Amino acid sequence: SILCNFKTCKTCTHTTLINKFTLLFTVIFVSGIFIFATINPDKKTEVKNESLSIFPVKIDFAGEETPLKISDVKERLDRELLVNVNLHASTILAIKRANRAFPVIEPILKKNGIPDDFKYLAVIESGLVNVVSPAGARGVWQFMPETAKERKMEVNDNVDERYDLEKSTEAACSYFLSAKAKFGSWTLAAASYNGGMTGVNKQIDIQKVSDYYDLLLTEETSRYVFRILALKEIMKNPEKYGYLIPKEALYMKISTKKIMVDSTITNLSTFAIRQGINYKILKTHNQWLRDKKLDNPTKKVYEIEIPLEGYNK
Repeated sequence: SILCNFKTCKTCTHTTLINKFTLLFTVIFVSGIFIFATINPDKKTEVKNESLSIFPVKIDFAGEETPLKISDVKERLDRELLVNVNLHASTILAIKRANRAFPVIEPILKKNGIPDDFKYLAVIESGLVNVVSPAGARGVWQFMPETAKERKMEVNDNVDERYDLEKSTEAACSYFLSAKAKFGSWTLAAASYNGGMTGVNKQIDIQKVSDYYDLLLTEETSRYVFRILALKEIMKNPEKYGYLIPKEALYMKISTKKIMVDSTITNLSTFAIRQGINYKILKTHNQWLRDKKLDNPTKKVYEIEIPLEGYNK
């Protein structure tokens, strides 16, 4: 028969169960959407407000205020903040390394009359480690060979003082003072570290403005000062931006003694062992030594650092 007995028909019973489950699922799904729609607007508002609240109301570089009321200036800073806040590994490493490097850099800046904010320039140049750029710039301050020599650093196959943090910081200070004297602005002095004094000055002449924030420069130089500002803001307020790094996790500066050397060292491995360390440790603390020996026919006095702690097994 085409008709069936509903109570005893297995097909109809099965269909009824499916319909009930479908109805139940639909009710739950619709309820979920209603609840989400009711609660989620507040959640979105909360996230939005949090994002707005961490953008700085005011910021400056070396005491020169950044004009955040100019729309593109605010947006450019926002970009660098967002990028660097979310570069978690790089930013964490910068904060950790700063605990070791800044105590070396800060007093040299102060001694030379350079604003403390310039230490963040070293952060964006190298991450506070001795790196080599594709163009051949080296060290924490990323000096090219000829520029380093102009700033009285020794650069050859035997010795490369771009790898010496103290001497390269002194050289960087020399540059900053020259650039400040030329431009009359610490902000432009910082920008010229990337774009070159000649390059920045050319654009000032062409565009007939002398404020970094009014100049149209290359992409890299246009971002340069904003990257410094972003790292300054994050590293001065790490917890505000979600970086909760305990003190014991920071990289500590290792105590050393300095040995004065005015003669040739024919074998640095042997020299290291005589000092109670090994070749690896010697090179780690004296990266300016670029060979396996130190040739010194002119009897120049070099300072070699020997660590007093940190390597006991």
